[in-house]
Parts: sequence; C-alpha cells; structure tokens
Amino acid sequence: MSRLSIFGIEGIGEIAGGTNLADIIAAAAASGDDTALHDGDVVVVTQKIVSKAENRLVAIDPNDPLSHKPLVEQESVRILRRRGELIISETTHGFVCANAGIDLSNVERGWAALLPIDSDRSARRIRDGLRHRAGVEVGVIISDTFGRPWRRGVTDVAIGCAGVAGVVDLRGTPDALGREMQVTEVAVVDELAAAAELVMGKSTGIPVAVVRGVEPSWLRNGSVHDEVVRRPSEDLFR
Repeated sequence: MSRLSIFGIEGIGEIAGGTNLADIIAAAAASGDDTALHDGDVVVVTQKIVSKAENRLVAIDPNDPLSHKPLVEQESVRILRRRGELIISETTHGFVCANAGIDLSNVERGWAALLPIDSDRSARRIRDGLRHRAGVEVGVIISDTFGRPWRRGVTDVAIGCAGVAGVVDLRGTPDALGREMQVTEVAVVDELAAAAELVMGKSTGIPVAVVRGVEPSWLRNGSVHDEVVRRPSEDLFR
C-alpha cells in the first residue's frame, strides 16, 4: 500500500429512526461525482447516524444542562473518575470514555444520543446491506470521537467494524532494519477512523467517508470488541 484516497459521501441528509443506512449510503455514493463504492473500499460511518437509525436517542430536559447525567450512570458499568461535571466511565461495551459516550452534539435540542448497543453488529448490518444494495465487498467502520489519556484534543476511533481487521499483529515480523518486532500491534481501524474524520469534520453534515486503497490483507473478519478493547486483566491503570 503506497497511497490512500479518502472522500466524503454527501447527500446523506437527516437520519430518522428505522432508516436503512446501507440503502441511503449506497444511493448517495452512486449519485456523487466518482464516489460510487468499489470492492475493497472501507466505509466509515459516524456513530451519530447509526444511533439515530437504531432509535438510540433519549429525550432530556432541554433547559437543564445536566439532565443527561442520569443516562451516564445508566450506560456505565463502572465510574473511574469524576471531576466537576465530567465523568470518565466504562461502558457496557468495555469502552473507557467521557460520559459513557453520550453526546448532545448534532442532535436536536432536548435529545441525547446513546452509543449503539452493539457497534460490531451495526457494522455487519451495514456491510451486508451494501453488498445486497450495491453489489460490493467493502469493510465498514463505525466511528466516534474520543479523548485520549495524557493527551489534549480528541480524535475519531472505531467503536465497531466488519470486514476489516481491528488490529494487525506485526509481532514476529522484521522491521526496516531486519530486527524482529516483539510488541507491535497496529489498531488499523482506529487509524482509518481518524483519517476519515479529516474529510467528515464535526459540523459539515458529512457523516460517511470512504477510504480507498487499503491494504488488501486488512480486509478480513474483524471486531472492535474482540480485538481492540483491552481487557481489565491486561490494563495497568484499572
């Protein structure tokens, strides 16, 4: 792999509960200027439209800026830290993130978006739908914005995937100088999610992007839950 191209899919529009995302994505991609999906593409879909399509919006008091906090407790299996209004918790999925991933941005006032119940399953559903609707074999990533410990700023990461590796294990292979790598495991779904966010942005209304030119060996069965989420027994900080 020497070159990647990344482009956003425009024309998705507002997503309502029960929307078939694969149909919407395939149609929007086909109607764009040279954006029709190809075999081997990786389609990155933001968590927000997946949550909307899967009816994961919950009504909150629009006049109370803290009215979503009970939802944080509900969606968490463990609270790790509190500081003022910020809660760092572990979700039922095993993600450690701010406010259990509950988001108020890019949803109507008075509503909060919860994470999909099973984002790997959501990705599989979209992938299967794109195969049926567009006749293509693609990988699918569900992305969301997370902060990182000890680093400022946010970046997009994968919270679900299908048809693309979660982690590529390079242990036992030689580095550029011929030394055998001992610990290198690359979270390629996070790298692809972060790259796709550069063309989607936070306020452009482009919730889907396509990464083209991905290394073919990465296009296999994958799972964020099984490959990327670190188990507590392996964690030095929990």
